[in-house]
Amino acid sequence: MKKHIEIRWHGRGGQGAKTAALLLADVAFNTGMYVQGFPEYGPERMGAPITAYNRIGDTPIRAHSNIYTPDFVVVVDETLLHTVEVTKGLKPEGAIIINTSQSKEDIIPLLNGYSGRVYTIDARKISIEALGKYFPNSPMLAAVVKVAEIMNKDEFLNLMEASYKHKFAKKPEVIEGNMNALKKAFEEVK
Repeated sequence: MKKHIEIRWHGRGGQGAKTAALLLADVAFNTGMYVQGFPEYGPERMGAPITAYNRIGDTPIRAHSNIYTPDFVVVVDETLLHTVEVTKGLKPEGAIIINTSQSKEDIIPLLNGYSGRVYTIDARKISIEALGKYFPNSPMLAAVVKVAEIMNKDEFLNLMEASYKHKFAKKPEVIEGNMNALKKAFEEVK
């Protein structure tokens, strides 16, 4: 990982983009990195577009604002490609990761001429197979960790398992499904 990276998440209320950004900040912090994870609040409701952010680095982070020129963009809901300018400010040397069942070739025309790396992952399929329901945030979280090379896979999975055990202490039955979604996402992001 380079010295500092900035990530912007685009999703819809209820899809877990905010939760994923906060989980990423938590696990990166547990490796000794400096982190920020925060949502941009407005009058959002379930299904409305939302934005969340991460800053991760190996030195203290002095910026305290939204992220306007991210290194990475994570699109949790591909329908936002038609209504939100998700590539705005995205650095050409960065990457965009999109939750879609479509091919990269079908998605590229929707990216307003973005010339950087484009990754796709079918987080819907992964979450339904692993969890029995559509919760795209775990697969998208694993995808950004892999693409941005934030930490190695084993370290990430160990930290996430500990986090899930704490978060789901009263619902331990969901831990295995979430862990399977993370592992599968690491293999299927392309």
